[in-house]
Amino acid sequence: QVQLVESGGGLVQAGGSLRLSCAGSGRTFSNSAMGWFRQAPGKEREFVAAITWSGSSTYYADSVKGRFTISRDNAKNTVYLQMNSLKPEDTAVYYCAAGGWGALPGDYTYWGQGPQVTVSS
Repeated sequence: QVQLVESGGGLVQAGGSLRLSCAGSGRTFSNSAMGWFRQAPGKEREFVAAITWSGSSTYYADSVKGRFTISRDNAKNTVYLQMNSLKPEDTAVYYCAAGGWGALPGDYTYWGQGPQVTVSS
């Protein structure tokens, strides 16, 4: 079992930055690959980024590549999503995920509660 608690959402103007954190506990966190997804109103949950258990490899959706950075600190059992150059279309509820690997929501078993990120134009 893995418990995920997210923080760092909020309201920001276009062009601004936010950093999301996802603190994990339970089953060995450092052995788990992690992902970030987002879901805008009326849309499907979509892949944003993923990182391997060691942090040596990262993967991004084309829509965020070059603007977002996923990282992790296994000593703190925490995964981060640094979001720069934010756009109004980045507005969504953001979820961290664990217990799997891939770019589909069904690839993961455990989910955080999902903080809201709102980008105003």
